[in-house]
Amino acid sequence: MRKTFYFLTLCAGLSTNLFAQDQKATVEKIVTEATENSQLKVLAHELLDVVGPRLVGTPELKEAHDWAVQTYTDWGISAENQQWGVWKGWDRGITHIDLVSPRSVSLEGMQLAWSPSTSSKGVEAEVIILPEAKDSLSFQNMLKQVKGKFVLISMQQPTGRPDDNWEEWATPESFEKMKKDRDVLKDAWDARIQATGYSSRELPKILEEAGAVGVITSNWSRGFGVNKVFSAYTDDIPMVDIALEDYGLLYRLAEYGDKPSIKVVAQSKNLGEVPTFNTIAQIKGSEKPDEYVILSAHFDSWDGAQGATDNGTGTLVMMEAMRILKEVYPNPKRTILVGHWSSEEQGLNGSRAFVKDHPEIVAGVQAVFNQDNGTGRVANISGNGFLNAYDYVSSWLNAVPDEVANIETHFPGAPGRGGSDYASFVAAGAPAFNLSSLSWNYWNYTWHTNRDTYDKIVWDDLQNNAILTAVLAYMASEDDDKTSREQIVLPVNKRTGAQMTWPEPRDANRRGGLDD
Repeated sequence: MRKTFYFLTLCAGLSTNLFAQDQKATVEKIVTEATENSQLKVLAHELLDVVGPRLVGTPELKEAHDWAVQTYTDWGISAENQQWGVWKGWDRGITHIDLVSPRSVSLEGMQLAWSPSTSSKGVEAEVIILPEAKDSLSFQNMLKQVKGKFVLISMQQPTGRPDDNWEEWATPESFEKMKKDRDVLKDAWDARIQATGYSSRELPKILEEAGAVGVITSNWSRGFGVNKVFSAYTDDIPMVDIALEDYGLLYRLAEYGDKPSIKVVAQSKNLGEVPTFNTIAQIKGSEKPDEYVILSAHFDSWDGAQGATDNGTGTLVMMEAMRILKEVYPNPKRTILVGHWSSEEQGLNGSRAFVKDHPEIVAGVQAVFNQDNGTGRVANISGNGFLNAYDYVSSWLNAVPDEVANIETHFPGAPGRGGSDYASFVAAGAPAFNLSSLSWNYWNYTWHTNRDTYDKIVWDDLQNNAILTAVLAYMASEDDDKTSREQIVLPVNKRTGAQMTWPEPRDANRRGGLDD
């Protein structure tokens, strides 16, 4: 018996040692492929420079989906576009905004997403500030002032310098005075909006109905030269965003009675109802094909710039990780699937649709790894409320090279309820984890802004994240055990006193921007 036990123990030890050696060799191959044959810059050029921004409902997003399918196919990876709904189709054209009086100068700005078009000749008219009324009845009586005019509906910022610039150079007294003055201006502008009886989203339509020829906003992002660019709320007249510096010029000219006039040429096309897709690619599992390791990143973007760090970088990481895995780990134990979701920006729609439409895949999820907050090195991973997440995620991370895995973990954490596509899977009870990155001033300089461009990518950090993702996917695929889905008991809500509950799955908006 002792001899038999010794023999079995020896065999088990040899098997464990051989697996450890194979694991180490595979991880080394992943690192070598990522560092010596990186395709990140080529992919970034093709996606960001050639295709460009990927607003849902636009030809560019469909072009991106087709490009991704072809790229995966060229790598020998099965891929397809899966339609999950329809959206309001729109094709952005050229925007020109010029001050024509009291002097001539071209202004920095662009039409907002889904903005109505002008004629090819454009629209020329005086610019006025949103009328200031004491109450909604007075505002109705003042609405005739906007007829035939462009209307400024955003607060004039007192400074175009971000706070950290003030903090570095101003006296403490000057800095505090600026912030107090800004707060006073904000309160006054909020009161002006409130007195109209409408919200900021409702106002553009009201001004349109009153005869305005265009609506002008300036959604400053608290950094040098950055504005956030979202969607229009008008049906027939153009709605444009103008950079803080030029918006301030127009505002002061109007305020001082100089009667500024601008000419706006905003060319775009309403394309009606168009299909919207997710791109799904997979490397089929050899032993457990019905269990899945999912790599996740949303494919769509706002279109103020190129959508480089939101979420071009997450997309590039997942594509590069898939390419590496196909090269060094072509026969995974479990199926490795990548989802490039559309319409994340309008409410996680693509991933919610996938979770709803593919319960068999969700039931087989081993792990989901999602990346969606900029170009920085992954620095944080939460267990998202899965009680035993530490047991498996920490063991997978242990295989990641030390120079890559400088990561703070939070176990068991709390379930993510939104923010990115991992939340769609968490709500369905599938172990999903967000690979959260270092900031690189993401929130004010590139998130949804007119400066989210190729040049903001930090390539060393992106390569780091591709290695991390590939190793995590490999380890999750090879794990002998299926991951636990046991959830923590959530605490009582301190505000309401009620027991908190796990988030529930929600279906997608499958008819975005379309009237039923």
